[in-house]
Amino acid sequence: MQLGDKKLIVQRASVGAKNATPTPVTLQVPGLVSTQVQMAGMPTEILCLMNMITPDELIDDEEYEEIVEDVREECSKYGAVKSIEIPRPIDGLEVPGCGKIFVEFVSILDCQKAMQGLAGRKFANRVVVTKYCEPDCYHRRDFW
Repeated sequence: MQLGDKKLIVQRASVGAKNATPTPVTLQVPGLVSTQVQMAGMPTEILCLMNMITPDELIDDEEYEEIVEDVREECSKYGAVKSIEIPRPIDGLEVPGCGKIFVEFVSILDCQKAMQGLAGRKFANRVVVTKYCEPDCYHRRDFW
């Protein structure tokens, strides 16, 4: 799978296996079309983190605040974080972007460093998928 200018190969780990034939694994992220991963887009200062959280994890206020702080702390390792938006579920409504995390960095360079550092990492036994987000969409809260 092409991810920006790099190629992502996902395979199952075989503990203790030698020269085992790798088995490709398909990432299944709700609301993510495979072309979205392949086309990370032009770098912007907004990074979208996918496959890190589920809408159920965003219901409890304390758990939500803990997630926001964890994300801020981790993303700050790559540069200055300006803002974070994590759309939360609302009973009876489909909330665009629910289950995704949007992080605004002060610079595009910081955002690029975060994408390189976070893409493919594990968070709560899930592989993190990243994509750039258009600043206009982010500021309009158009979270697709």
